[in-house]
Amino acid sequence: MSLFKPYRFIQDTEIEAKANNLLKRMKETPKYAPKWPFDATRVADFLDIGVCWESIPADKQGQIAALIFPVERQIVLNEDIPQLKGGFGESTLAHEIGHWELHIDRNVAGIFEERIKQGLEVNMQPFLCRSVSGQLQKIEWQAQRFASYLLMPQYILEQMQVGRDLTNWKHLYAIADELGVTISNLKNHLQQLGWIIIPGKSRQIYLGNAAPGKRITRLNDKFRT
Repeated sequence: MSLFKPYRFIQDTEIEAKANNLLKRMKETPKYAPKWPFDATRVADFLDIGVCWESIPADKQGQIAALIFPVERQIVLNEDIPQLKGGFGESTLAHEIGHWELHIDRNVAGIFEERIKQGLEVNMQPFLCRSVSGQLQKIEWQAQRFASYLLMPQYILEQMQVGRDLTNWKHLYAIADELGVTISNLKNHLQQLGWIIIPGKSRQIYLGNAAPGKRITRLNDKFRT
């Protein structure tokens, strides 16, 4: 038995729905109601997952950002990576929660836990978070999309963009600060949502067809015709 589900393709809409469902469940429990700037440890607390910072040595494949111990319900973040502090750390923890929700087989984890209680030996490997390629890269992409939807749900973005210009970097930095994420997280998420377009390595930002302002303009044009 494996603690980790085999890879399957997951539609982006399904990933967003799972993240929104988690936020909805938290909202229904006032103690854990989501607040922004977002604190991903509140999500971990809600799911009864422990979070700690420890030194994680690199292995032959390179640096490890975080580990998940499913049976112990524990996420370990690497304290040796300074970039994990602040917004990038929130993204990393939300990313690990994405793995927990999408890729950990919690039924198997429960079976392993019972075996341990009975004094039986089980072979358990932690889930490693690192830069990968191939099929594992697809799994990492799914976890990162979950993290983006968890930290930056569309209904919150809709509220924060009112009165702001999404093609203005100063406005984007302000939104990122209010969300508690890095500007890179926000920029990538808005591009994947189709709200903004940034060609190549350009610093010029254009509104995408899915941007709230564009949608309103198209709707008004429809009624004028």
